[in-house]
Amino acid sequence: MTLRARSASPADAAAITRIYNEGIEDRLGTFETRRRAESEVAAWFDGRHPIVVVEDDGQIVAFASTSSYRPRDCYTGIAEFSVYVSRQRRGRGAGRVAMDALIAAASASGFWKLVSRVFVENTASRRLLTAVGFREVGTYHKHAKLDGIWRDVVIVERLIPENLT
Repeated sequence: MTLRARSASPADAAAITRIYNEGIEDRLGTFETRRRAESEVAAWFDGRHPIVVVEDDGQIVAFASTSSYRPRDCYTGIAEFSVYVSRQRRGRGAGRVAMDALIAAASASGFWKLVSRVFVENTASRRLLTAVGFREVGTYHKHAKLDGIWRDVVIVERLIPENLT
């Protein structure tokens, strides 16, 4: 397996949608329950928030994306992020490649911090994020319901030091 990360483009929306919908179906990484259409994922490409994909022999097997954190001007340097790996490729390093590439892309785009929330029981994601420099800053208890069940999430952040001047 030869993993290679690159910047994503709207042409990658179908593959990203497939992977994201697997994540929605699996109920492991998002509160979302409604499958997304390719057109909805294509709308993520706003020119400001980096999205990367990871390929293995030309096939997209993972992606990581950023999005707006809050609308206030003081938060323009902070982005929320997500990372998803296709079912067949989980646990083989694609998430790490995606996150390393996303951190570099976020830095190049001038972001000084990445933040997200992770289900407390999602130990694989928590280990990955710790390995790439994120810290857990707290827990939101009963953050939202998924399939009628309250779920807790761990809040994670990573500073991008080169942009903190």
